[in-house]
Amino acid sequence: MYSMTQAAAQYKRINNESGIEHASPHRLIQMLMTGAMDRLVQAKSAMERGETESKGVLLGKATGIIAGLQGSLERDQAPELVDNLERLYDYMQRRLFEANVSNDPALVQEVTDLMRTVKAGWDEIDPAAQAAS
Repeated sequence: MYSMTQAAAQYKRINNESGIEHASPHRLIQMLMTGAMDRLVQAKSAMERGETESKGVLLGKATGIIAGLQGSLERDQAPELVDNLERLYDYMQRRLFEANVSNDPALVQEVTDLMRTVKAGWDEIDPAAQAAS
């Protein structure tokens, strides 16, 4: 579903964690999702503290990670699932734009919850079984 090259490039760009050189494609996606959730939590906190500049930067980073996840979807793998994820990632990005404009922490929380659900599903995938198929 995801292109390792695109995911690695996105991950390097955001410089989220170390150890990327040896990470599997599955692990790279997990790291990106964790990075997005971390930025969302930080953005919501900045929003609640009235730190407008930090909020904007953090929401921009989270949006960039989500765009990277969306861009790394591989259409030839489970097309229906890919279509659903593509629409969900698009929705998340639009909600973050709305959250930034309206300064609404509830919208950031909505996207955080959605990403947490997607990541929980991703975490359930057995990379060894995926490689065997």
